[in-house]
Amino acid sequence: MELFSEIYSCYYQVLRHILCRTDAMTIQEICRQIDSEGFGESMISIIPRLESGAWNLFDRDNELYLSRLSPSFAVPLTSLEKSYLKALLSDPRIGLFLDREQFDALNEMLASVKPLWRKEQFCYYDRFADKDPYPIPPSGSDAVSSGAAALSDEAGADEKEDNLYGRSETYRQNFRTLLKAQKLKRYVDLDYTSPAGTRVHHHYVPARLEYSVKNDKFRLLALKNTGRGGMRLDILNIARIQSVRLTEKRLSSDIDLNSLIRSSYYKEPLRLHIANKRNALERAMLHFANYEKNTTKIDENTYECLIYYNQSMETELLIEVMSFGPMITVIGNEKFLKSLRSRLWRQRNLK
Repeated sequence: MELFSEIYSCYYQVLRHILCRTDAMTIQEICRQIDSEGFGESMISIIPRLESGAWNLFDRDNELYLSRLSPSFAVPLTSLEKSYLKALLSDPRIGLFLDREQFDALNEMLASVKPLWRKEQFCYYDRFADKDPYPIPPSGSDAVSSGAAALSDEAGADEKEDNLYGRSETYRQNFRTLLKAQKLKRYVDLDYTSPAGTRVHHHYVPARLEYSVKNDKFRLLALKNTGRGGMRLDILNIARIQSVRLTEKRLSSDIDLNSLIRSSYYKEPLRLHIANKRNALERAMLHFANYEKNTTKIDENTYECLIYYNQSMETELLIEVMSFGPMITVIGNEKFLKSLRSRLWRQRNLK
């Protein structure tokens, strides 16, 4: 059986849930579960491999599929997975999700493991320089020393102390408070400085934390009462939050966040044609993994990908499409095409 190639683990989770089922399933039932948990293009990757037997995970009885795994089946961590976890401990963002005790415990457990990669092995291009002030991992290990050295190189000795004990610590505390409030569905009292410099003070319910690779920043999808019995979705940059305090008030009812996000999308999605060359489809699915999308095969040489987005996503999506390369053709919508032509024209005039 070939190894799954999805580094964002969605296919692992989808297959795990299907394989844990003790009852036989039809291919239609499997499709429905994949559709509810996976991406729009997951069917293209998973179903053909199950039907052909390339992934020999099920016993077939006519039209029924029964998992070959027993209920007691458990998978220990492989050396590759341990190496991957070790590499994560050197990422400055890890301190946003782990406290000191958790970090030290993991670092001790993986003390003899070599990291799968090191930060200095990566070179990022076409990326904004004003990233969020991430803290370095909270310990004195080799991973932390590497993070501190990188911080010193990027920010300089004078700014290092400010990043470590000033802005980065405030940022980390705000992030942890938002993460806790999100899990508990509680309101937070939040002070925020908008991009225009306006100070804003509101009560929000943190709904989702998202990371932008292009900006190297985290943003908060926050729910705010409209005063008319409804909820409005606001998007806030974590670094612009001045202070945040957890309140005792909880969200009284479940909110369908995905429906709120979808209601903010433009009527027409971005329509891309992806050439079936040089592994372009897989690269495009990874490149646009953070967007809601639907991908279908048009012919042997072309896939069509519909990406759903709103105004807050437009500029970043435009830059990502432009940076991808000639394997992608923008077909529509007209609004996106107009923005694309305008940006290309401005770049041409800069030469």
